[in-house]
Amino acid sequence: MNKIEAYKEEKNGLDVKDDLPRYAKDGWETISDGDRERLKWLGVFFRRQTPGNFMMRLRMPNGISNSAQFRAIAGISSDFGKDFADLTTRQQIQIRWFQIDEVQDIWDRLEAVGLVSLQTGMDNIRGIVGCPVAGLTPNELFDASEVVREYNDTFVGNREFTNLPRKFNVTITGCLDNCTHAVTQDIALIPAVRIISGQEVSGFNVAVGGKQGSGGFRPATDLDVFVLPRDAAELCSEITLLFRDHGPREARNKCRMAFLVEEWGADRFRTELELRVGHPLLTRGNPVGSEAKFDHIGIHRQKEAGLNYVGLVVPVGRITAGQMLEAARLADAYGNGEIRLTAEQNLIIPNVPTELLPALELEPLLAEFRPDPSPVMRGLVSCTGIDYCHFALVDTKALALKTSQHLEQKVDSNLPALSINWSGCPNACGNHTVADIGLLGKKARIDGEVVEAVDIFLGGKVAESAGVITDGESAVKTLENVPCNELPETLERVLESLKPTPVALTV
Repeated sequence: MNKIEAYKEEKNGLDVKDDLPRYAKDGWETISDGDRERLKWLGVFFRRQTPGNFMMRLRMPNGISNSAQFRAIAGISSDFGKDFADLTTRQQIQIRWFQIDEVQDIWDRLEAVGLVSLQTGMDNIRGIVGCPVAGLTPNELFDASEVVREYNDTFVGNREFTNLPRKFNVTITGCLDNCTHAVTQDIALIPAVRIISGQEVSGFNVAVGGKQGSGGFRPATDLDVFVLPRDAAELCSEITLLFRDHGPREARNKCRMAFLVEEWGADRFRTELELRVGHPLLTRGNPVGSEAKFDHIGIHRQKEAGLNYVGLVVPVGRITAGQMLEAARLADAYGNGEIRLTAEQNLIIPNVPTELLPALELEPLLAEFRPDPSPVMRGLVSCTGIDYCHFALVDTKALALKTSQHLEQKVDSNLPALSINWSGCPNACGNHTVADIGLLGKKARIDGEVVEAVDIFLGGKVAESAGVITDGESAVKTLENVPCNELPETLERVLESLKPTPVALTV
């Protein structure tokens, strides 16, 4: 039994909440090793780089938030933290630098605006990713956000779901734009249509066992299952509990559901799932959607005539308390108070009337969070980095910003938008394995000196054809041990090689 399994056997992760008053009184130094891990079940993270100063991850299903929540998070970041927060690749927000005796006050303020931090870390179902403009975009088969909410409500606070073998990532989407990294998820529900009783109905095709960390990228496996939206949350729950009961629990780096799917194969997994649900499952439907991946950045029309959503790039996902307050003000002044978060660490202000767009475009915040970013800034994603994560080996966010700002001045602004993703370690929190350009931080010995460096990966894809998520392709390591101080010039050459070759025209 590994250390984490022993901790879970001793005490359910949620039970550490009963010990918080004692730790708040006696100090963080008295927190046992086991309870430092169990605190992650509450969304509270001890950070080795900043002992005594904790991180909290907030649960935001489908990335749907609002101005009241942004104001509350900004206030918490100012009053208890370092005056900033981080948007994540699972459409959530992380706040930092608070003390253990402040946790209950933070929870009270979050609860007042409908937010929780439960089960956002360790062996739990992490934030459920969905299309950030679900219910708004005309380019969706249906709005799947209600399925996300139903599934989320099933497991949050439910002890039936708090003893999984490893972390568990889920995406549920009805969007046709391949915007949710479905290929990398433990469960992926993607839009499809099927003929049932002579009628065409909309629903999801189901795939399982995708991952990026724990030994590298593995695309999710098609289960040959179609599920209606009304049954989808229950099916996700049964898949999750199947993993709970049969997933491997020995070596932590081999406990993801991908390893169970590899061991069993899709046919046995499907058969075992049918036994759990108690009836035969429908076979897959016809996938629908575009072949290209879309990020929802820029100004786009919504379903409802006269309304638009505005996607804004938040460089590397770091946002100050002042910027959060401004985003909240803009959401109220120009929209209906809603704010959406994307899986690329960006934000969206929806429900903006067409006649208000010119004024919104002149707002100062849009000069910082641009709706029309450069190609190298538009697809920039970065994990937390060495400042706040003990797994990371380089300062990813600072390096990502510095490098991209250099490239903005040097490369052709007419390049197609590129995904440039930074991960500080092989856990791949920055999704570097499925990016056009992936950068993996490391330490390297060069000329006898240990320096910060990266390996460069090229050509990752999250999907090649609409709805067929087994077509994901891992980026290929192309360059190794590139010192970070040489990276801007190296990437200049990489980007130059990616430019389309001019085509000679015959008159």
